Amino acid sequence: MIRVPSLIHAGEFQCLKIQDMTFVAYRNQDPPLKNEVFFEEHAVIFVLEGEKKFVSATHTIYVRKGNIVFIRRGYYLMQETIDTNYRSLVFFFNEKLLKEFVGQHLEIVAPTAGRAFASNLDAKIPPLGVSGLGLLVFETTESLNKFAESIFPFFTLKTQYLNHFLRLKLQELLLQILEIDASGQFKNILFSLYKGEKVDLEYLMQSYYLKLLSLDELSRLSGRSLSAFKRDFQEKFDTSPAQWIKNKRLEYAGLQLENTHKNVSEISLEIGYESVSHFIKAFKEKFGRTPGLTANGSR
Repeated sequence: MIRVPSLIHAGEFQCLKIQDMTFVAYRNQDPPLKNEVFFEEHAVIFVLEGEKKFVSATHTIYVRKGNIVFIRRGYYLMQETIDTNYRSLVFFFNEKLLKEFVGQHLEIVAPTAGRAFASNLDAKIPPLGVSGLGLLVFETTESLNKFAESIFPFFTLKTQYLNHFLRLKLQELLLQILEIDASGQFKNILFSLYKGEKVDLEYLMQSYYLKLLSLDELSRLSGRSLSAFKRDFQEKFDTSPAQWIKNKRLEYAGLQLENTHKNVSEISLEIGYESVSHFIKAFKEKFGRTPGLTANGSR
């Protein structure tokens, strides 16, 4: 699994940063044809050439030259390059910067039907990347094409004001997307982030317990600090996140052993155990038997 932007390598991308945060990355050589990606930050992808397939738990989406894709933080998907000429500009948005933008442009971003929107805030919010609003695809415009072209000089520009220029570019890009956001979904996402909505913990954990994410990453996806995440989790499930995840993965392993032809080694690796012996020990502690035995003790 590739975590972006933290695992973006200089050999594969050229990068521009706002202070220490990756803001834009340009793919300047053929990418791997297929890999699993976890988005640590919100992202906007300009497809400059070629075609790519994104596969999530619920959708398969093809994007090609002329498409602009918004992906919410926490989206976990398989991406496959269809055309080896694929090139892209990828913009990453730190949550703090997004909130600053919304705070400066509330008259644009705040929903006009405030009462109807406010009622939705009390509903359970699914985790980012699981809801239908996890990935949005737009068609580019002449104005957006010119914006993308305006970014390239900054890769070689020597200026002490680079951070200031890039902050302005960030604002310009968000305004451009808001202008083509006919459905209002992007606007609603920005406003929900600004309001600090919290994700429903049960929905989050059921969606992600098999993913090899740290507690810090899960807490960020939930819209909570790590301490608040642990506290709310304990109140809801009467156990710690680590113990809950361990139990759920072992239950999943038991179902896989009974209903598939996967072997112990394959299943232990799938649920995050690098050592088969550690998996067997944990499985026996929970179920009172080794993974090779059925519930009645037979093989």
